[in-house]
Amino acid sequence: MDCNDSRSLLDAYLDKELDRAEARELEAHLDGCAACRAELTRLDALRVALRDRALRYPAPAALRERIALTAARDTDHAHAVPEDYAAAPRAVRGRAPGWLALAAACVLAFGAGGMIVHNWSPRSGGDASALLAHDLFASHWRALVAASPVDVVSSDRHTVKPWFAGKVAQAPVVADFADQGFALVGGRIDYIGAQRVPVLAYRHGQHLIDVYVLPPDAATLPSEAREQGYSIERATLGGQPAAVVSDLDGIELAKFERLLSTRG
Repeated sequence: MDCNDSRSLLDAYLDKELDRAEARELEAHLDGCAACRAELTRLDALRVALRDRALRYPAPAALRERIALTAARDTDHAHAVPEDYAAAPRAVRGRAPGWLALAAACVLAFGAGGMIVHNWSPRSGGDASALLAHDLFASHWRALVAASPVDVVSSDRHTVKPWFAGKVAQAPVVADFADQGFALVGGRIDYIGAQRVPVLAYRHGQHLIDVYVLPPDAATLPSEAREQGYSIERATLGGQPAAVVSDLDGIELAKFERLLSTRG
């Protein structure tokens, strides 16, 4: 993949629209291209800025009232058929309905735009916290459908930890909890927004657990983040903030979090 291909995919990557294979190919290019990483960072900053609540401008009540009155008046006029309408030329007969259709389309477009802004803004939360949760869920789901959820496959922490060296600023603490029912699967590098983060993968029965070791300046996770049966829980690993993404039940998840917190 060259820079032209990479730049064309960055928006889709941030929106989590790429499949796992495309995402991994792009990430491999980003690992070695400072210019494309800088562009990804710029786009991510723009994405965060555009979701700022301060940018929302709801239509004033007076404007909404005027639009409603205009639509009602035009509807009344449309139903008022003059006595000589049938004798009027076809072009004249068709003019009023055409203008009414255009006015109605404008009103509908305005209303639909308002609904989109209303529905999209609360869901984004207008802050980096909601974006972080969105990216974590998308990354985890992408891993679930991949041929392998990790880049380095090993249950040996002495293999997994050195693999991260040179790929991230600080290699995470790695531990295997197989004796407690949480077996280390391996690790991978993922991008959360424009930031590279190490991810440790564990298995508990049929459940995949992803542990994202976040940078110190990462946004604070929401107090509760759940989507489609999956949850994100705050954790600490080796003194670093972390996020655990899985579909474990609450009891098993709490047990796993306690195991993580004992690793300093």
